Amino acid sequence: MKFIVPSDRLATLHARRDLKMARSAHAYVRGNTLLFYRWLTEEGGDRIVPEGPAVWICGDCHLGNLGPISNGGGKVAIQIRDLDQAVIGNPAHDLIRLGLSLATAARGSDLPGVVTARMMEEMVDGYEQAFVGPENGEEDGDGEPDIVRVVRRRAVGRKWRHLAKERLDDVEPRIPLGRRFWPLSEEEATGLREIVTHRPVSRMILSLDSKGEERRPVMVDAAYWMKGCSSLGLMRYAAIVALDGERGTDHALVDIKEAIEPIAPAAEDAQMPQDPAERVLAAARALSPYLGGRMATARLHGHSLFVRELMPQDLKIEVEQFSRAEALKSARYLAWVVGKAHARQMDPATRRSWARTLQRGRSGGLDAPSWLWRTVVDLAGRHERGYLEHCRVHALGA
Repeated sequence: MKFIVPSDRLATLHARRDLKMARSAHAYVRGNTLLFYRWLTEEGGDRIVPEGPAVWICGDCHLGNLGPISNGGGKVAIQIRDLDQAVIGNPAHDLIRLGLSLATAARGSDLPGVVTARMMEEMVDGYEQAFVGPENGEEDGDGEPDIVRVVRRRAVGRKWRHLAKERLDDVEPRIPLGRRFWPLSEEEATGLREIVTHRPVSRMILSLDSKGEERRPVMVDAAYWMKGCSSLGLMRYAAIVALDGERGTDHALVDIKEAIEPIAPAAEDAQMPQDPAERVLAAARALSPYLGGRMATARLHGHSLFVRELMPQDLKIEVEQFSRAEALKSARYLAWVVGKAHARQMDPATRRSWARTLQRGRSGGLDAPSWLWRTVVDLAGRHERGYLEHCRVHALGA
């Protein structure tokens, strides 16, 4: 029997999602993937966008979906963190989504419009730089900005206690029910216990355990997790798994999330897994190897889920205020990260061809393709109008 999310839970989730999106224009951009692609295609806006080689793309490539990722073996790299919308599609869509996110952050930092124009130039330069030797290491980016350097250093020094305190408000292996974590039905609890012992999932959890002894994962606590923005309303759970062995008991925090059909448009004749969670897993392995190596898939009452152990080193890049210099440096570096993810999927001839395409349309005093500038400007205007209307409807009386 297919599990149905309780209507009262759905109503609460949708209301919280609307309020989260009203917090800032940048939050509205992050939570509005559907409108992003709808507005991109309106009035022929997508027709000026070049058709890049069909590769795995993030599909929702905004600032919050980039950050430090651990490989589970002690290494940390800046990679794409969220692949819910990933498809085999047009890499230009990731560039536009990132450009819109950066432009919105710049406006929120009260930077002049000329800085946004320069950010687009830096973005394209950084993206193209990634096509030079994409098979090289993950940490050879051109000029890591302070906001990235700080979060990377913070990530490297984190332990389980930091993750537990941050996510669970306590270092004890239990999930505190309240605003973020909600109680499970008996049906959900039974299903989650079966998931953590499901062979692919248990093998994934055990592979991240460095002690090397024979251990058996057991779920000790779980709850529904009110987390995210655009994904609110889907099934999402946090589970604490105990790893019992001769040397004692360790604990892992596992994120279990429903995967659904993507909003991002796929390339014509794209060959992708039919199961949504298998699609997310395949995309993660292509775009974010550190993350893809720490994921598995499962099913719960007819729903497709992907599962990953959360590591203390997994953080997102938070941008509250940009300085002019930091904005330009961040645009270049983050586009380099995205370019690296795209380029490693292309052969040398395809990289050269796509790089030549990006070079076209650079005129009028702006050293960035006109299609990128025009689509970002148009989308920024549409999102600003949409954000103000969203606040009027959903936040005025809250």
